[in-house]
Amino acid sequence: MEFKPLVSLTYEYFFQLANAVVIFLILKHLLFKPVMAIIKERENDIAMDVREGKKIKEEGKVFKKEYEEKLGKVEEEGRNIINSAVESAKEKSYMIKDEAKKDAEIIKERARRELEEERIQAMNDMKDEMSDLVILAASKVIEKEIDKQKHQELINEFIDKTGDIV
Repeated sequence: MEFKPLVSLTYEYFFQLANAVVIFLILKHLLFKPVMAIIKERENDIAMDVREGKKIKEEGKVFKKEYEEKLGKVEEEGRNIINSAVESAKEKSYMIKDEAKKDAEIIKERARRELEEERIQAMNDMKDEMSDLVILAASKVIEKEIDKQKHQELINEFIDKTGDIV
């Protein structure tokens, strides 16, 4: 068995080698450079997108922080508004209570005055009725012929009794 080399060095081998080198150079010039330029451009775009994404992410963090601060301020303002409304309502209820107390005092005073006026009116009415009764009694006494001294005693006695009642 004879041992044959895998590749023999013939002119065809050199010709194929030269063709491969020429095709490689042509492909490198026509294909590799544009493809590499496209790949480089794509890498630049990706790097720019990454930088832009990081920038947007940082802006998002800033916006989030501002939003949280504003939200905290809004919540604080809401609590302040609620607290002031509660205080205002309490103050208003105290004012209403005080006003109601004053009105009640005015009504009580008016009722007391009206009661006093009615009592005085009743006393005057009673005096008027008593004087009518005295006149009626006097007319009956006069009919019976009483002497002057007896008549004076009856009047004084009646006045004393009437004064005790009033």
